[in-house]
Amino acid sequence: GTTAEDLSRTEHEDWMDSVRDGYAILRGACDDIAVVGHSMGAIFALLLSVEAEVTCVVSLGAPLIIAREQGIEHLPTRAASVGRYVPKARRKLENVPQGANNTYRRMPLVSVHEMMDVIAAARSELGKVRAPLLIVHGARDHTADPKSAEELRAHVASTDCETVILPDAGHLLPLDEGVRERVFERTADFLEKAVQGRRS
Repeated sequence: GTTAEDLSRTEHEDWMDSVRDGYAILRGACDDIAVVGHSMGAIFALLLSVEAEVTCVVSLGAPLIIAREQGIEHLPTRAASVGRYVPKARRKLENVPQGANNTYRRMPLVSVHEMMDVIAAARSELGKVRAPLLIVHGARDHTADPKSAEELRAHVASTDCETVILPDAGHLLPLDEGVRERVFERTADFLEKAVQGRRS
């Protein structure tokens, strides 16, 4: 969506359909498709790997467990959430593309329910994730509890699975200076290894 109101009318299957559309475009042009996702993007990357052929998956801060600080236990029922919003702080990261600071100024509560639904769907499918998998998580993540990384590793069927916990990192792994460089390097190494392994 382009506005918080647009987002409130979007369901998680719409989000997943967008992922499928992107995959279909790549499938027509690429021999190898690696899926890399951050936060909810990691959840969708995992789900895509269950239903489509991918070379590997990189999960950056997948929120299988929402951090206690987010107060998710206080989320009103879905019916009571319709038409309700919570404010979001403006993101002011430096040395990032301008678009990285463009976020919704308020979050529709019904969209939080959609997020929780897709997380539940992903949790139920983890045992079907077989692609090579790199899990990267920040030890100081106050959005996606760092225990999410352990949960993910414990339940996937991937035999080639690496876990990297960055002790000084929070949730914005691809954006935070001093963190993103290590994330990019580790991701690139994993992707190269996965593609070479597939071709050998």
